[in-house]
Amino acid sequence: MAEARKPVRVTAVTPVHNRREITLQCLRSLGDLELDNIELNVIVVDDGSTDGTSEAIAEQFPETTVIKGDGNLWFTGGMNLGFEKALEASPDYILSINDDSIFQPDCLMRLVGCAEKYPRSAVGPLLLLWNEPHKLFQVSPEWSVLSGGFRHWRHQTVWTVPDSPWETDIIVGNCVLFPSEAIRECGLMNAKRHPHWGDAEYTPRMKRMGWRLLVEPKARVFCQPNDPPPRLREMPAGKMMKALFGDLKGPHSLRRRFVCSLDGGPNKIKGLAAFLVFIVRTALGNNPESSWSEGVEEEPLKKKFADRVVRG
Repeated sequence: MAEARKPVRVTAVTPVHNRREITLQCLRSLGDLELDNIELNVIVVDDGSTDGTSEAIAEQFPETTVIKGDGNLWFTGGMNLGFEKALEASPDYILSINDDSIFQPDCLMRLVGCAEKYPRSAVGPLLLLWNEPHKLFQVSPEWSVLSGGFRHWRHQTVWTVPDSPWETDIIVGNCVLFPSEAIRECGLMNAKRHPHWGDAEYTPRMKRMGWRLLVEPKARVFCQPNDPPPRLREMPAGKMMKALFGDLKGPHSLRRRFVCSLDGGPNKIKGLAAFLVFIVRTALGNNPESSWSEGVEEEPLKKKFADRVVRG
């Protein structure tokens, strides 16, 4: 009689704040996952919600562990607190997720299968938009000094990506399967320098430390579109200066952009060069992160990243 396989132990971690219905929707989606030989536990870090999030989770998902914060953790601090709690039980993998995630039922099985097949790899899925479920969202940005850092794609779809896992420069933190060993070896996210965008430097740091970053195109997660940030040119002068030179949490913060470039790039010199290019391109009106890029043609990723597809 064949010996039963030892289940793969996964702990999902998500930081939340005042999005009760979205959080509950995410937990329902996790509950619908196919878990063939996977043991899944869930940790929610509720960072000071006042909308009854923790109470609703306790009532509807009593098996979920809830850790409460005081409202000052933000994304990175919340994720770190969840990672620390998860590591206490020594799971095989930790799945970091945003609470706006809706999972294709076989998503986790495909992520785990990819990570098991390719050791020393963190693995991300195809992130797709709720309102345009064929369209990629923040998947496999490419680092380029001439682009001013990471270039996000605007026109890629489920039909334009490689059919097999491929290597990437960064995995955006909406959903990442981390081997626990990777977190223990590389440490936690840098909450001091990146309080709200800790993922911007985390997987690039892992890559520099010898871990492979993969996208598994058959694993799919549907995400809420990002709200567009307020336009700088429509702000009063004082508010604009605060947005540009204020704290590290703001979407327009040049301080945030600077530290993300330094810490997310291949090295400090290229990071500094990319930041300077970003400033120049913004001044010229052709910043790849602006609406300007909507009119720029993109090569299909299946062609652009053909040499990054993992073989064997």
